[in-house]
Amino acid sequence: MVFSRTSGIFLHITSLPNREGIGTFGKEAIELIKFLSSAGQKYWQICPLGPTGYGDSPYQTFSAFAGNPLLISLESLVTDGLLQREELSELRIATQDKVDYGYIIPIKNLLLKSAFSKFDTSSTEFREYCQKEDYWLDDFSRFMAYKHYFGGVAWIDWDEEIKLRKQDSMNLLDKKLKQEIELEKFKQFVLHKQWKNTKTHAHENQIEIIGDLPIFVAFDSADAWANPAMFDFDENHRPKTVAGVPPDYFSNTGQLWGNPIYNWKYLRETHYEWWLKRFRKTLEWVDVIRIDHFRGFESYWAVPYGEATAVNGSWKPAPGQELFSKVQKELGELPIIAEDLGVITPEVEKLRDSFGYPGMKILQFAFDSGDSNPYLPHNYIENCIVYTGTHDNDTTEGWYAKLKTDVKKYVDEYTKYKSGSFSRKLIETAWNSNAVLAIAPLQDFLALPSEARLNTPGKADGNWQWRYRKEDLKEELSTEIQSLTLEAKRLNK
Repeated sequence: MVFSRTSGIFLHITSLPNREGIGTFGKEAIELIKFLSSAGQKYWQICPLGPTGYGDSPYQTFSAFAGNPLLISLESLVTDGLLQREELSELRIATQDKVDYGYIIPIKNLLLKSAFSKFDTSSTEFREYCQKEDYWLDDFSRFMAYKHYFGGVAWIDWDEEIKLRKQDSMNLLDKKLKQEIELEKFKQFVLHKQWKNTKTHAHENQIEIIGDLPIFVAFDSADAWANPAMFDFDENHRPKTVAGVPPDYFSNTGQLWGNPIYNWKYLRETHYEWWLKRFRKTLEWVDVIRIDHFRGFESYWAVPYGEATAVNGSWKPAPGQELFSKVQKELGELPIIAEDLGVITPEVEKLRDSFGYPGMKILQFAFDSGDSNPYLPHNYIENCIVYTGTHDNDTTEGWYAKLKTDVKKYVDEYTKYKSGSFSRKLIETAWNSNAVLAIAPLQDFLALPSEARLNTPGKADGNWQWRYRKEDLKEELSTEIQSLTLEAKRLNK
């Protein structure tokens, strides 16, 4: 797919304001879409929408196919007659500036259970949804119901018969947990319906949605439990190897992510059917796919299971060329952005370029190694996406405030910054570059400090919490963004 010269804003759903304690697919999502449209933007970029677990990260989810029930708008369920407005009163005690997951999750689960008790599961619409989505929904709903039944522990610690998916034992547990399994299907039904409404409004306002597809799935996921042959597991379904990245300039021990490694031989023998289903499902959620850790499709760092660090891993080849050729043959030329950050080899670049996927440029990475730094705008090719920063970066104001004096001097000279909001200057630098698409987090448009940072990699808690306030989206801001976008010849027409 060929992108046109346009721009967009990054903001994850959880950061939307409302009185429910966490952003949802409610009216605030529609209001943001209208704001983006009035500001002349074309894209709204979000994080993965999957159901989150420990740490609340949308990059470690219980499913590669399901959505996160925390994103369901309870206000919409009141409108649908499935909840009473007074039932939402406890949620309104939650802070509106940050998501308090520990407070929100148990209350929201109880409210969704209450809504389910009033829902007609025999309705044609619901039954048709369940039938259409059965290829992932059945096992996911089982997984979540079983997980609750076993006290929330990872599936590898469930009863042996269930862990190893012995059909007779699963049939008995299915009967015992019939209502709990139906509840999980209800949550997904409501979630998909609300998101479909949000996406329809986006398209009516000429806004497209960019969403992430992480290369790996979580070990504690329905995907890993339901498809053990698809991963590098032993006979007891424990990983032989797990994913990470090797030691580099930033870490002497590398990064040990712990995600299970794919059994690419099995995936090839099954004609990459699981991947085709995953791409199809992701494109139901979003319009453009940003593939996280794209380099892993060329080769990946495999670490023996049980290692304390990523030091003793090794590079293993991946069949990216074959996989994406299959995807292109079956699904056509897809709108894909390749996250190609970090140390990227010529082989990875060849894989990316052979399919015409644009890579990424991060301005916060641009100023620490001289004029040849590939993230500096004068080194860009047109077919790339420039960001001031991503969900893993500090806000631009926070980043700039922490720069060493010599680097800050170079930044000021390069961007021609003199006074006022530096984040505005870096956004201008991105927008005026020759990159085909420019994106900045909403925090940067609001010129917010480090306290508004969404995620700090390696930090165990306190992430994915930031939320803006409704009054932040002023008409003056919309006019300012539109003016900048018009001057940079990126206006969405």
